[in-house]
Amino acid sequence: MAPRLAKPGESRYFNRELSWLAFNRRVLEQAQSQTYPLLERMKFLAFVSSNLDEFFEIRFAGLTQQIKSGVLTAGPDGLDAKEQVQRIQAYVKSLLNDHNKCWKSELLPQLESEGILFKNYPELNQRERKWVAQYFESHIFPVLTPLAIDPAHPFPQLTNKALYILTALKKKGHRSSGAKMAIIPVPRILPRVIKIDPKRSNAPEVYIFLSDIIQKFIGSLFQGYSLKTVAPFRITRNSDLYFDEEEAQNLLSSIEEELVKREKGAAVRLEITEALDPVILKQLLDALDLKNDSVFETNGPINPLRLMGLYDLIDRPDLKFEPHIPKTPAGYEYPEFIFSNITKKDLLLHQPYDSFQTFIDFIKQASRDPKVLAIKQTLYRTSGDSPVIEALIEASRNGKQVTVIVEIKARFDEANNIQWARRLEDIGVHVVYGIVGLKTHCKTCMVVRQEARGLKRYVHLGTGNYNPKTARLYSDLSLFTDNKKITSEVADLFNTLTGYAHTPKFKKLLVAPFNLHDSIQRYIAKETRNARSGKPARIIIQANSLVDKITIDNLYKASQSGVKVDLIIRGICNLIPNVKGLSENIQVRSILGRFLEHSRIYYFENSTQSDYHLFVGSADSMPRNFFKRIECVFPIEDLDNRKRVCAILDAYLKDNSDASLLRADGSYHRPRNRGKNKSYFSAQESFIQNSKFNNLLEFKTRKRKP
Repeated sequence: MAPRLAKPGESRYFNRELSWLAFNRRVLEQAQSQTYPLLERMKFLAFVSSNLDEFFEIRFAGLTQQIKSGVLTAGPDGLDAKEQVQRIQAYVKSLLNDHNKCWKSELLPQLESEGILFKNYPELNQRERKWVAQYFESHIFPVLTPLAIDPAHPFPQLTNKALYILTALKKKGHRSSGAKMAIIPVPRILPRVIKIDPKRSNAPEVYIFLSDIIQKFIGSLFQGYSLKTVAPFRITRNSDLYFDEEEAQNLLSSIEEELVKREKGAAVRLEITEALDPVILKQLLDALDLKNDSVFETNGPINPLRLMGLYDLIDRPDLKFEPHIPKTPAGYEYPEFIFSNITKKDLLLHQPYDSFQTFIDFIKQASRDPKVLAIKQTLYRTSGDSPVIEALIEASRNGKQVTVIVEIKARFDEANNIQWARRLEDIGVHVVYGIVGLKTHCKTCMVVRQEARGLKRYVHLGTGNYNPKTARLYSDLSLFTDNKKITSEVADLFNTLTGYAHTPKFKKLLVAPFNLHDSIQRYIAKETRNARSGKPARIIIQANSLVDKITIDNLYKASQSGVKVDLIIRGICNLIPNVKGLSENIQVRSILGRFLEHSRIYYFENSTQSDYHLFVGSADSMPRNFFKRIECVFPIEDLDNRKRVCAILDAYLKDNSDASLLRADGSYHRPRNRGKNKSYFSAQESFIQNSKFNNLLEFKTRKRKP
C-alpha cells in the first residue's frame, strides 16, 4: 500500500516532492496492471527507474544542498529540507520494494510463460554457460579494467549513473590479511542485457544481465585472490547546472563546462544489489561522502531503465499495444495546399491521434515554397535526426531568412541542443539563445509568405515539443492559424526573444512572464464573482503540474464561493481537494494511460456555456512556468475547434479506466463503477477509435486533390 502524503488538516498544501513520488507510484501501477500488454508493462517499469534517476539528480540533490548550506526554512507544506529528505527516503524504499516485487513476482514469470526468459548464471544449462563463457572472453574481458584501492591507488572518480562492480578480495593463503577493495568500471558501450545464443531458432529467448556475467567471471581479473563479496552498484550525483548567465561571456561554453562538472557532482544516492560487509560498505560510503540512509538496495536489475532497449529487440507484436496510425486531416495529405487550407479555417491537431507529419509537411513546404521569405521557430527539445532540423537547413540553403530560438538550458538535453544548434549556425541559420534568466519553453513557429495582397503570416502554436519521436508517445494539442491578431502578437513574441522588447503588450496571447499569471488569476476571480452572484461558474484545468501557491489559493476561494473546479493534473499537485470549507468543490484526477498526457488546457465558463474562455498552451501552473520561462498560451476561437477541445475535456472527466482521483490524504484511487452494468471508458482509447474511424471514412471518400 502506498504511503499517504499527508494527514488530514496537517497543511493546506501537499509537499511537491512527495506528490511527484506519488505520480511515479502511479506509473508503477501501469507496470502492475494486468490489462496492459506484457512488454508495455516492462516499459512502464523502466520509466519508473528513469523518473527516479532525474528526481534524485535534481530535486533530491537540491534538498541535500539546502541541508549542507544550513537552509532549513519550511515550505508552504510546513516541511523543511531535513523532514522532506527523511520522508522521501522512506517513500522511495517502499516504492522500490514494490518495484522489485513487480519484476520478480509478476513480470518475470509471465515473460517466461511467453518464452522470454531472464536467467541468472546458475540457472543456465550447459550449452548456455558455454556460450556465455565465450562471450565474456571475446566481448567483455578485453575492455574491463580493475581498479585497486589502497594507499598507492586512491579511490577513483566514479561517473554519474555508470555501472560498477565492487569486490572485496582476500589474498589466497594469507588468513590474517584483511579484505581489500577493488572496483571494476563497466564501459557504457557494453549492452546491459544480452541475448544468449541469438542465432539459435525455434527455442525460447534467453536473456542475462551483463552484471551477472561479470560477477561470475570476475575472478579472472584477480589472479591469486579469493572473492569475499561481488556487488554491482551505481551512484547518482547532483546533476543540476550552476552558472551565471549575466556573467557568462559565452553561454554555450559555460554550459559545456558545466556538463563536464555534472559527472563530478556530489553523490546523493548509492544503489547496490545486496547488503555488503559493514566494513566494506563503510569504506565505500566514506569515499562517496554518503550515509547509510542513502543506500538503496535492490534484488532486481541495478538499472531497470536498460529494459527499455529490449522492447524494440523482442519481436512479439502480440505482447505490445496494437500499432496506432495517426490521422492526417482531410485535405492536408497534399502539402502543396497547406497554406490555402489554413487560410480557409484554423486547424487543430490532437497528437498522437492526429499525425505530426502535418507540421513536418508545413515546415518542409515553407522551406521549398519560393513565396516564403522567412521562418522563425522555437526549439526546446527535438531528436538529433529530426526532419524539422533538416527542413530548417534546407530553407536556409534556399535563401530564406531562418531564425531559431534554441533553449540550450533544456535539462538533460543541453549537449544535444548545443550540437544541432551549431549545425544550424554552420549552414547560415540565425540561432538565438533567448532572454537572459528565462528559459524559452513556448512552442511556436511562424512563416512569412509573400502573397498577392502583401506579406502574410502563418503560425503554429502548441503544447508539445517539435520532436517527431515524442509526438507518437505524448498527447498534445496544437493550432495552425493565419488569424491576423494572433499572428501579429506571435511576431511581437519573436521580436521579444531576439531583440530588446522586454515589455510587450499582448491581448490575445497569454505570455509568461508578462501577462500569463495575472490573466489566469483574473479568470479565476471572475468565476468566483459569478458564483457569488448566482451565475453559472466552472473551471477546468488540464496540466502536468499544479504548484503555484497563488493559483491554488485562488482556486480554494473559487471553491468556497461555489465554483465547480475540475483539475486534470497528471503529475505534481500541491492542492488538497475535497476538504470541507476549503476545497469541497474541487476534484483532482490524474490520467495515466498508453500515451503521456502533456496538453495544457484552461477553461473558464464565463457565466454561460456559449461564451466561455478557452486557452491551450505550453505552461503548467508552476512558479517557474509563470515567472522564469517564456511560455505561450493561446485562445481557441474557431467554433468547431472549441467544441473539439471541450469534447476532449469531457472525455477525460468521464474516464474511469485510466483515471485516478486524488483524496485529501494524498492517496489516489480509481473511480468506482456503480450499478449492475459496469462499463469502463478510456478517453485515450476513445480517441484512438475515433481516429481509426475517421481514417477509414476519409480513405473511402477521398477521390481527388482539393
